[in-house]
Amino acid sequence: MKIRMIILLLVAVCASSCVQIKQDMDSNFDSTFAHVVYFWFKNPDSHADRVKFEASLKKFLDNSQYAKTKFIGKPPKAIRDVVDDSFTYSLILSFESAEDQAAYQTEPPHLVFIEECQDLWEKVIVYDSEGI
Repeated sequence: MKIRMIILLLVAVCASSCVQIKQDMDSNFDSTFAHVVYFWFKNPDSHADRVKFEASLKKFLDNSQYAKTKFIGKPPKAIRDVVDDSFTYSLILSFESAEDQAAYQTEPPHLVFIEECQDLWEKVIVYDSEGI
């Protein structure tokens, strides 16, 4: 009986944490303008390249005055044919306006990130979207 109570308590704590995370995501995501970037590395298995990229990207995002939502991701192993898991990293940012996204392109932290890491990737694709 005690084990059941402990399990139920743990489930309740996890569930409430998930709800809070979702609420935080909803309140931070600005659906006005989304900027999605996919990076393909020259050496995707290089641990040193990944460490350098992640450190530079986090430094840039911590100092960006325009980016709202800041999500860095890696592809999970695809289990469906329609899922492309060929990229090395993804980046999802949101902005209050298209003008803020344009200003972000030339802000110093963004330019430093490009300078520090452009030698790591062989391909970058960007998808920008305005909310409906």
